[in-house]
Amino acid sequence: MKIFSVILFFFVSLTNCISQSEWGMGYQLKAGFLLAHKGGMAELPEQTALASEISFFRELHQKDSWVESFKNPTVGVTLFIGSVGNNQILGRYLAAYGFTDLPLFRVNRFDLSWKLGSGIGVTNRKYDSIFNPENIAIGSNINMMIVMALKAQMSFEKSSFSLSADMTHFSNSAFRVPNLGLNVPFFSLGYRRKIGKVKKPISKSYQFESRKIYSGFLGIFSLKETMPYGLRKYPIYAASFFTKSVVGPKSGVEVGFDIFSNQSHIEVEPLVEKSQFNLIQLGLYAAYFVPMNHIHFVFGMGAYVRDWYKPNGPLYHRVGVRYQWRNGMFGHIAIKSHWAKADYLELGLGFLIPKRELH
Repeated sequence: MKIFSVILFFFVSLTNCISQSEWGMGYQLKAGFLLAHKGGMAELPEQTALASEISFFRELHQKDSWVESFKNPTVGVTLFIGSVGNNQILGRYLAAYGFTDLPLFRVNRFDLSWKLGSGIGVTNRKYDSIFNPENIAIGSNINMMIVMALKAQMSFEKSSFSLSADMTHFSNSAFRVPNLGLNVPFFSLGYRRKIGKVKKPISKSYQFESRKIYSGFLGIFSLKETMPYGLRKYPIYAASFFTKSVVGPKSGVEVGFDIFSNQSHIEVEPLVEKSQFNLIQLGLYAAYFVPMNHIHFVFGMGAYVRDWYKPNGPLYHRVGVRYQWRNGMFGHIAIKSHWAKADYLELGLGFLIPKRELH
C-alpha cells in the first residue's frame, strides 16, 4: 500500500503548489468494454463496463509562468467507482487517482485536451487458485491505476459539459502474479462546475532552462513475483545514465543508457545454470517528457543491446512521472513494460550532474 500511495503524492504535490486558480467539482458517467489483450483472456469480457467518477479540480491561471505556456491546465483528484466487464470473476473497483488535463487547443468556449492520471485501485475479486482460478489478469486486491484520455469540452461561465474517450489500466506491475492486467476503453459524458477561487501566486521556480543540456544518474529498485502463484518475490536493481534537454515550453527529450539486474530471470530456462554476470541486461533508450514545473511526465522506449536469455523480446517501454527538487535530486515512479505486458514498477531516486540550483 505504501508503494502505491507514493503515486498520488506526485499529483497532490502539484495541486498543493498551485495557488492562483479556480476550483470546483465534476461528475462523469462512463461506459466501456474489457479488451482481451492476451489469448487466455478471450472468455473474460462478459458485460458492459460501467463506472462513475467524482472529481475535485483546479483550473490554473497565471500570466508569465509555466501555467500560461500550458494554456491554463487543470489538475485534480478523482474517485472512480465501477466495473471492468466481468463482475463475477474480475469484480468491481474503487479507485482514487490524481490527474492533469493539458489543453491541446481552444476555440471560443470549446477546448480539446489530453488527460493523464495515475493512482490506486482496489478490487473485491482477485485470483485465487481455489475460489477464483479463472481470474488470470489480477493477482492482488490493491493495484495501480493509469488513465489516458482525450476530452472535448464546451464551457460556459461556471459550468462545462464534456465528452471523453479514455484507456483505463489496472495492474500491480508483477508485484504479485498473475498479472496480465486489465485494459478498459471507456467513453464518458461529464459535467463540472466551478465553485471558488484561490489567489496565492503560483511558483515560477524549478524550471529547466530551455535548450540547455543536463546530465544525470538514476538508481532504481523493484520487486517482482513469478509463477507459480505466491512462490517468492525477486529483487530488481537498475541504473540509468542520461542526458536531457527542454526543447520548448511544453516538451523535452531524454536519451540514456540502462543497466538492469533482474533476479527473476533466474526462473527463465530453470535447468540452465545462471550467473549474476549473465543476468545483467544493457539497454539504450530515448524518451519524450512533459515538464510541468516540479512534475515531469516521461514516455520512453528502449532496445536491449545485451540480453542473455531474451525472455521478453528486444524492446522495452517506460511510462512514469518524476518530481524534481530544487537541489537537483528527483524522485521517479514508472512502469517498465514490454508493449502491453507490464514487467515491474520502478521506484527510483536520481540527481542531475553537476548538482545545481534550478531556476
